[in-house]
Amino acid sequence: MPKMKTRRAAAKRFKLTGRGRIKRNKANHSHMLIRRSNSAKRKMRKSTLVDSTEEKRVRRMLGL
Repeated sequence: MPKMKTRRAAAKRFKLTGRGRIKRNKANHSHMLIRRSNSAKRKMRKSTLVDSTEEKRVRRMLGL
């Protein structure tokens, strides 16, 4: 049986936490930031966890 391949695009975007959850960065923080409020831009800097409904799909992409 051949090895399972990881989707490299997903591997660059997601990391595992110590408890096994999946961490991701927030979207919409690359351009057109002039119209957003400072508080919205500040919130986008922080990372968050992948939603539980999407976690199974992301795990499969990562080969976990």
